[in-house]
Amino acid sequence: MDWVWPLYSEYVHKTLGGDDAPEDLQEQTFISLLSASTVTVLVQEPWRGSVRFKRLAVLGPDTMFDLLNDPEGWLAGRFGGGKFKLNFHHGMHFVATRNFKPSGPPRWTELPDIEPQYAQ
Repeated sequence: MDWVWPLYSEYVHKTLGGDDAPEDLQEQTFISLLSASTVTVLVQEPWRGSVRFKRLAVLGPDTMFDLLNDPEGWLAGRFGGGKFKLNFHHGMHFVATRNFKPSGPPRWTELPDIEPQYAQ
């Protein structure tokens, strides 16, 4: 899960009012923010001579643990190969995005594009 901290570090520093907070407070804030976040799984697909991103899943804090521990393996195991984008949100706030490209045949092509989900 070490790959997630760099995605959240700027957001943590904004939340704390700067990057001079003690390291343990930054870590606690990171864990608190991540445990209240969602991650949207998107995949790049060809569309009308261009590309678009198809939404495949929205994971909450209770369902994202396996993805965070092994993103390439989780994506390949569930959706096969492709160009994936993981978008992290804390409530309505966009935190960061990270791209992954697991190899293998795509198994996501027949899956529907899910509706965007917004925090209430």
